[in-house]
Amino acid sequence: MTDVVTASTSGGPAVRARGVRKSFGATEVLHGIDLDVAAGEVVVLLGPSGSGKSTLLRCINHLERIDGGSVLVDGVLIGFREHSGRLYHLPHRKVCQQRQSIGMVFQGFNLFPHLTVLQNIIEAPVGVMREPRDEAVARARELLARVGLEDKADEYPRRLSGGQQQRVAIARALAMRPKLMLFDEPTSALDPELVGEVLSVMKDLAEAGMTMIVVTHEIGFAKEVADRVVFMDDGRIVEQGPPAMVLENPENPRTRLFIQAVL
Repeated sequence: MTDVVTASTSGGPAVRARGVRKSFGATEVLHGIDLDVAAGEVVVLLGPSGSGKSTLLRCINHLERIDGGSVLVDGVLIGFREHSGRLYHLPHRKVCQQRQSIGMVFQGFNLFPHLTVLQNIIEAPVGVMREPRDEAVARARELLARVGLEDKADEYPRRLSGGQQQRVAIARALAMRPKLMLFDEPTSALDPELVGEVLSVMKDLAEAGMTMIVVTHEIGFAKEVADRVVFMDDGRIVEQGPPAMVLENPENPRTRLFIQAVL
């Protein structure tokens, strides 16, 4: 894949999280997370269920409102504005504008069942970005070719396999020309034989230089594609480093137990 721009216009990290805290009721699920992601870097978040991985991902694009700390994407404070040293919540419309530069792919495919594949992909560029329809259609067809589904443009989601639907979801996210892609266990809902086709598309994206944060239990993908593996447990970052270090020679006992269990 080509046509991926990763340079951070801010000159700093593509993502900078500082002291991010999040609670659901009385339960604190993120305990002051600090994380930087460089432009073009692929970071894989590993950890047991309930460790806060997906919550952190959703906080980065403000699908979950953080209770403390800050998240910057390409130097832009997400979900808030700062004035006189204090943070104020942005209105929903402004948050939606910020999210346009952050693509997200979920466990479920979240495609509109009443729209064709092509219509799903052009919906946001035309309806939100006001992109001319002919330009949006041309780019949608190009993206479908990149994910190996050029012949499925006129199909409806129900006629596609799970792997095909997830590849359409990736193409739909890319149609907004995001600076950052977030993947929340994108293969967990797929039959084992379909996992490879989705991971292949993600690998192509990584090779094209897309900045990516991926929540997954696919250890092979982490070894082959990730620049850095971040292991989380109980809402904290326990260990992080190059895949070979974290996956093959982890220092933290909790990391070792998890890797042994997964493998």
